[in-house]
Amino acid sequence: MARTEANPTDTLLACCTPLAREPLSAAAASELAMVLKALAEPTRLRLLSLIQAHEGGEACVCELAEPIELTQPTVSHHLKVLHDAGLVTRERRRTWVYYRAVPERLAALTHLLAASATI
Repeated sequence: MARTEANPTDTLLACCTPLAREPLSAAAASELAMVLKALAEPTRLRLLSLIQAHEGGEACVCELAEPIELTQPTVSHHLKVLHDAGLVTRERRRTWVYYRAVPERLAALTHLLAASATI
């Protein structure tokens, strides 16, 4: 099973109320910006989508390079950014690395950005 590594944005996404209820601190805004920056790049959005849509919800880096039409090292770089932002986990199996989205992180990000009807 993939080892889940601690991520500095875990606390931010786990504890923060939606932005519509309470302003972010400077530190929290900086941490959130790092996650959003990871998602703001079209290739990384496509990679996250491909991983989630792949059979079993995980994909090997070797399966992602061709659909994205980039070299494997470039794809690996983008996957590292997504991993560093805590949006995907990775597991090495022999010579390949498999990636899986972290649905709890995506749900927490959605909650944080959601506008509350009871502001």
